[in-house]
Amino acid sequence: MRRRFLGLPVAASVLGLALTMWAPTAAQARTPEAAAPISVHLTVTGPDGSVYDGDLQTTGHTVTAATGGSHKCDGTNNGANPSPGATPTAALDDAAKAEDFPWDGTWYASFEDYFVTSIDGDAQTAEAYWNISVNGQATSVGGCQHKLSAGDDVAFTWTEM
Repeated sequence: MRRRFLGLPVAASVLGLALTMWAPTAAQARTPEAAAPISVHLTVTGPDGSVYDGDLQTTGHTVTAATGGSHKCDGTNNGANPSPGATPTAALDDAAKAEDFPWDGTWYASFEDYFVTSIDGDAQTAEAYWNISVNGQATSVGGCQHKLSAGDDVAFTWTEM
């Protein structure tokens, strides 16, 4: 005599219920939790001197550049970090909005990042560009990929080659 502990329809229902309760929802799987704002010190120094120098609260967020369009800029870009947070470019965007100075950048989809090309009317040339550094060291990844920590010193500096 053959015994069945659970009939196939019952077993499938139990398995489906278990997977539904265990698996994250689609929204949880696609949307990383937003990071709390942190305080950083941002310095923006152009060819004619200081554009911005101060502490600000920032977090990763969607930023908009005139020619680069709107894109997320939260440290998770291009898989650089598993969780979102503040970034140099998001900090620049926050300062630009607070102090009403323009910035622009070219968006590179293959890196999921901007190359900052202009700040406060000073556009890159064949002889100079905007360098990004954190705590005195040039970043090894783009400004939307580098995740900041509270208290970091962030600098965008006009740099001649």
